[in-house]
Amino acid sequence: MKDPDRSFAARLWRLTVTVLWAARAVLSVLWSIVRAPVMFVLNILAALIVLFEEWGWRPLSELLAWFAKFRPWAAVERWIARLPPYPALLVFALPTALLMPLKFVAMWLLANGKLAAATGLFVGAKIASTALVARIFMLTKPALMRLEWFARTYGWFIPWKDHLFALIRASWVWRYGRMVKTRVTRDVKQAYALWRPTLQGAGARLGTLLREMREHVFAWGRALKARLFG
Repeated sequence: MKDPDRSFAARLWRLTVTVLWAARAVLSVLWSIVRAPVMFVLNILAALIVLFEEWGWRPLSELLAWFAKFRPWAAVERWIARLPPYPALLVFALPTALLMPLKFVAMWLLANGKLAAATGLFVGAKIASTALVARIFMLTKPALMRLEWFARTYGWFIPWKDHLFALIRASWVWRYGRMVKTRVTRDVKQAYALWRPTLQGAGARLGTLLREMREHVFAWGRALKARLFG
């Protein structure tokens, strides 16, 4: 006589296997349908990430590096570069934490129907945080690499990222983006060359106006001092 518990378990197992195989077949069919659009979207997102690094991370880092010619900024950068590992890690994470409230404000503006203000604030906060993080990482990288777990994670991430970026740069999305970048750069240079004399003239007039305003302010200050103190 068959054991009813064992017979029930066998039937349940066969049913489970049948359901799993059927689900596998359905998922395989669904994937064959959505595979092309999903891969298309993923390629675009991946290409945007690479474009962001080349057009966002590096230029913004170089822009902040330009401020290093000013003594107060250079002093702050020297202080950051001399930090030990964990304080350097804290400073590295600080820009994102400081600018996070601005993103919540942007969400509040968006919820209240102020799309333009919300978009501008969010984009501005993102650009500022990216610029600060990029520059601070360049300054704190030697200290951060002294942390074993950070160095191990960085050593794993960079080869993976380089391999992924190599695949992205071989895609048509990336090649089209590079073509657009080249065209935009060329148009901007041509426009700057066309408007350069006008811009230089306006800059010279503005400089003259500022100098005259400064002289008037100083003269007014001297006259006021003479009246008050004889």
